[in-house]
Amino acid sequence: MSAPSQPAATGAELFARLIDPARRHDPYPVYAEIRRRGPLWIEHMPAVAVGSYHDCEALMRDPRLSAERWRYAGATSNHERLPIDAPTSLWQPSFLSLDPPDHTRLRRLVTKAFTVHTVTRLEPAIADLVDRLVDEAADRDTFDVIADLAYPLPVTVICRMLGVPAADEHLFHRWSSQLARFVDGLALAAAGSDDKFDWMSGTIEMHRYIEDLVALRRVDPRDDLVSDLIAIEDAGDVLTADELVSTIVLLLVTGHETTMNLIGNCVLALLRHPEHLAAVRADPTLVPAVIEETVRYDPPVHLSARVAKEAMDIGGTAVPEGGLVFLLLAAAHRDPAMYPDPDRFDPTRAQPGHLGFGVGIHYCVGAALAKTQTRLALTSLLRRLVDPVLAQDPPPYREHVNLHGPSALPLAHKGIRPR
Repeated sequence: MSAPSQPAATGAELFARLIDPARRHDPYPVYAEIRRRGPLWIEHMPAVAVGSYHDCEALMRDPRLSAERWRYAGATSNHERLPIDAPTSLWQPSFLSLDPPDHTRLRRLVTKAFTVHTVTRLEPAIADLVDRLVDEAADRDTFDVIADLAYPLPVTVICRMLGVPAADEHLFHRWSSQLARFVDGLALAAAGSDDKFDWMSGTIEMHRYIEDLVALRRVDPRDDLVSDLIAIEDAGDVLTADELVSTIVLLLVTGHETTMNLIGNCVLALLRHPEHLAAVRADPTLVPAVIEETVRYDPPVHLSARVAKEAMDIGGTAVPEGGLVFLLLAAAHRDPAMYPDPDRFDPTRAQPGHLGFGVGIHYCVGAALAKTQTRLALTSLLRRLVDPVLAQDPPPYREHVNLHGPSALPLAHKGIRPR
């Protein structure tokens, strides 16, 4: 006599599995179950989680969904936790969390300063910084991809773009790590205590620092991104003081976290697949394909959240006005309806595209910079590290659910070649 079948997990139970820290290193079986079940209703939020590629792509473009997540019916404000003298820029949403026409206006202004030409001009300096970071580990027989390269690289690059003095760069390392917990959101939800407000003091310090830096650049413009953001104008329109600070915080935190994870995830995927590691070593022009496949296979950002501006039906699930919609990009990127053999890492596959940098009006402004830094980091590591192997597999992972990547990625090797 067969044992009775177990009842299917509820939406809340499946979602709890997703945010379980024990699954950080491999959440993909849970994503597969959510995708198989179709849109997953999470009763206590209320929210729906969507995992198919077709649904995620369509909903990312759907005007009935809002990026203004503070409108979510279950959202609670943290403003009462702020001190009375907190910078007013803390109340200014970044353009990432705005809908048109506000999003359109701010993005248009920021894009005028954050151009492909700006990124291209930075390539030699980024390549030199990558090699200097690798040089610093030359006398050791282990190399931690995260601590030695992926963590310091992007925050140093964005600080130098902004014109932050080198002596103050260490402050932004700390602030970015603190604020990432708030940006991730789900890590805070899993914390379940006042620890979820640890990010606040660092955020206040960062906003005050940037306010002071903006004030300095207003009277003494330099060849940096802060000065460019102050100077940009379109049809008489300029960024307000609070919009300037909010935008700079966004560029710093999102650029740091996503690039760090992308570098780590690329290296991890290559070392787990020696045939592709050998191929890209033999032909470094394959590095961009490795980056694109990693964004599909093990993306640095796992989901995007939207809010229903009106009651709507998503795949047969009724979502109320103000309900939250989780677009599970990591699940969509392994959808067999979109990708043949989706659980296989294969940089040679014919790329049908991915959603990793967003689509439409919310396509990532910093995508070119993230790809450039990752390309230069991978190229240097592939050329300079002799016979690297993973010292620990799986490696430890960061606490974040959405911002996905190892917290450490130590490699054993047989030496580091000179530049």
